[in-house]
Amino acid sequence: MGNFKHESSKIESAAKEIEFSGVIQVEKLNTPLIKRSFGYSNRSESLENNEETRFGIASGCKLFTAIAIVQLAEQGELSFDQKLSEVLDESFPHFDPEVTIHHLLTHTSGIPDYFDEDVMEDFEELWKDRPMYRMNSLTDFLPLFQNEKMKFSPGEKFHYNNAGFILLGLIVEKVSGRRFTDYISEEIFTKCGMTSSGYFPLDQLPGNTALGYIDEGDNWRTNIYSIPRVGGADGGAFTTAGDLSKLWASLFSFSLLREESVEKLLTLHSQEEEDDFYGYGIWITKREDSVFRYHIMGYDPGVSFHSAYYPAYYVTISVLSNKSEGAFDMLDAAEDHFLK
Repeated sequence: MGNFKHESSKIESAAKEIEFSGVIQVEKLNTPLIKRSFGYSNRSESLENNEETRFGIASGCKLFTAIAIVQLAEQGELSFDQKLSEVLDESFPHFDPEVTIHHLLTHTSGIPDYFDEDVMEDFEELWKDRPMYRMNSLTDFLPLFQNEKMKFSPGEKFHYNNAGFILLGLIVEKVSGRRFTDYISEEIFTKCGMTSSGYFPLDQLPGNTALGYIDEGDNWRTNIYSIPRVGGADGGAFTTAGDLSKLWASLFSFSLLREESVEKLLTLHSQEEEDDFYGYGIWITKREDSVFRYHIMGYDPGVSFHSAYYPAYYVTISVLSNKSEGAFDMLDAAEDHFLK
């Protein structure tokens, strides 16, 4: 167990050094050790971030999609070894017929991605030919990848894939008969008490929601033209540090999923690097042959995010930022400060 220190000098120093904008919250056994906000949610109006500010979390919400799939599996509505072609009616002419839901959940499907980081560095490039304001549903993403060829055979290796989670969201819609965002709101946000969370359109943000900022040297601009208008199954939800604590608590108290289903979600299904693994919608880091942290993260233009649960310490750390970088540095500082 760690030796917990309650002074926050390392956190303050890290925030100052990187000009962090956002919120950091550290809890042990649901007791706050630190909760601090930095920077501005709206720079034009000089509105400061506060502890209840909502932030975009980009790919961090892939966990929501995975939980939805596992819930439907619990109900017998689908199975993890079910083939994509057995669930969806959409045409994927070049996809391997052996691609399963399990492959999609673990980034091992080999299907083409609409944003492949090995090919494209700038996420904003996607919207040159297809305006971001037209991306209002999961089906709007299909033309970006459904007619492309496979990258490798299903199950061959891990390769992070956003398109796979678009397809998982479509599966949730098909099986549940509900719009994906409605399902997540009703079956996860409401059940966890995550009252500040949602898939809010960028041009209809509720109060106390941070605008995402892209720094360009001496200037800055918001990310409203840089990411899809509204989030979906692969990313783009908004939430708060407090709501994330409710999510972790609900997950590990088995109120969202049965215990055996949580174990399935947290199994080391695929491996990215030596100590970094992937479950269903969640990253898992090992140290000395045991799990150090379960974590979710997300990066978009104007968004950086990390949230983690450390089972050996009973600690949760969440860092939400409305800048493109900074969340990992703050997470690293918090780990160094509270888990030593």
